[in-house]
Amino acid sequence: MKILHINASYKPAYIYGGPTMSVSKLCEQLTLAGCDITVLTTTANGKDELSVEAGEEIVIDGVNVTYFKRITKDHTHYSPQLLKKMRKLVKQFDAVHIHAWWNLVSVLACRVAIANKVPVIISPRGTLSAYSFTNRNSLPKRLIHGLLGKRLLQQSFVHVTSEREKAAIGQLVNSKGIYNIPNFISLPAEPTGALIDKTRSLKLLFFSRIEEKKGLEILLQALANIGVDYTLTIAGDGQPEYIESLKLSAEKIGITKNVSWIGFQGPNKFEVLQQHDVMILPSYDENFGNVVIESLSVGTAVIISENVGLANYVRQNKFGWVVKNDSSAFAEIIAKLSEQSDILTAIRQQAPGTIRKDFEEENLRSKYLKMYSEIINGNL
Repeated sequence: MKILHINASYKPAYIYGGPTMSVSKLCEQLTLAGCDITVLTTTANGKDELSVEAGEEIVIDGVNVTYFKRITKDHTHYSPQLLKKMRKLVKQFDAVHIHAWWNLVSVLACRVAIANKVPVIISPRGTLSAYSFTNRNSLPKRLIHGLLGKRLLQQSFVHVTSEREKAAIGQLVNSKGIYNIPNFISLPAEPTGALIDKTRSLKLLFFSRIEEKKGLEILLQALANIGVDYTLTIAGDGQPEYIESLKLSAEKIGITKNVSWIGFQGPNKFEVLQQHDVMILPSYDENFGNVVIESLSVGTAVIISENVGLANYVRQNKFGWVVKNDSSAFAEIIAKLSEQSDILTAIRQQAPGTIRKDFEEENLRSKYLKMYSEIINGNL
């Protein structure tokens, strides 16, 4: 199978967090499975540009990738050269897989593929939900959806990564079909399974891109009056102005001395995750939540909002706590953690094995190949 993947960014643009890693991991796994994979992307790296040769195909971890310059920045990523290249190549492919929405690369690439009668799969990567219409740029989004986006989505197949995302998209558009397959996750070597130390303060961790959608202010407020000894490590990057506003909030609440801001973490992220008792993700909207699986893969329990796509998975496996998205609900759970050391230890010992079984790469590859085959051959 020849699959063309379109995304406004590709690694090493890790500033965009989980989606960048999910798309690149998928392309690498499909290449390993024998698919002919080509990626067209832009040099986007936040406000900056990646230091790569634009317009020249290069091999990134086994995947053929071409980066193109963009003439508009976040979050539109308009790249005429990418679209010109796509028009030239698109009929050579069995399907086009587009990642994310609400940018000019994705929407216009979808239009090109449909005009050329090539099947389209769209992975929204958290960009298509009721929340996505309200968090920022809501008016342009509604205009795009009404004038063009809805019609394109109706002529496309949609790939989601959780039942929550599937339900959210089903309320917005009637696509040609929806496939629910989890992300590929890069997992670490087997963790040590170290026991929880009952004698020290709780070690809490927030590990994610720092943006409004992640709800970090909810966690900070939850820690204002919990009455237990704790430290909070905040790992992640984001807009400096927003991070500074959160630091000011922590100062006003009176928790600054308990909080460490350690920035973006790369190859050492699993070590950071394993060093903490619990990872907390209070997102307002999260289609999947790679970091939840990454945390559990080293045995670190999670406290997440019910708005995270993996909420049901965490509930069913008893790998942590799922709560309403407000500060009092998080505060109630955190305040009781010091009495839950046996539960934390059980999760530390049991979760890594379950994660490796449930997110085994060969099994996921089979599911993705089946999706492509059904769409390409019309065997739906």
